[in-house]
Amino acid sequence: MTKPKIYTIAFGKVYDLLIKKVEKKHRSKEEVDKIIKWMTGYSQSELNDKVEDGTDYETFINEAPNLNPDRTKITGMICGVRVEDMDASIMKEIRYLDKMVDELAKGQVLEKIFRQKL
Repeated sequence: MTKPKIYTIAFGKVYDLLIKKVEKKHRSKEEVDKIIKWMTGYSQSELNDKVEDGTDYETFINEAPNLNPDRTKITGMICGVRVEDMDASIMKEIRYLDKMVDELAKGQVLEKIFRQKL
C-alpha cells in the first residue's frame, strides 16, 4: 500500500499554505506557530528548522517531541471526515492540525482552539 501523497510533501510547503490560509482572514503566522507548537511540542527554533530543512509531513509528525494529549478533544468535520471517528494515524494528526488552523481562519480565539475554558 502506498502512502498518501500528503505524507511525502515537505512540511515547509504545507506550512506556507497554512500561513496563507489564515493571513487571508487577517490572522497571523505567529498564531499558526502557537497552534503547531501547542500540538507537537516543537520549540520555535525546532519548528523553523523543520520548515527549512525539507522534512516531510510524516516525519514532522513522527518526530514531534510531545504530542499534546488535549489534541484528542478536537472534534468535527475536516475534508468530509469526522476527525474523532478516525483511527489513530499520521493522517489523524494531520487532520487535527488542519482543523485547528481552519478554526483560526474562521475567527476562533486560541483558547477555544486549544479546548481550554475561557
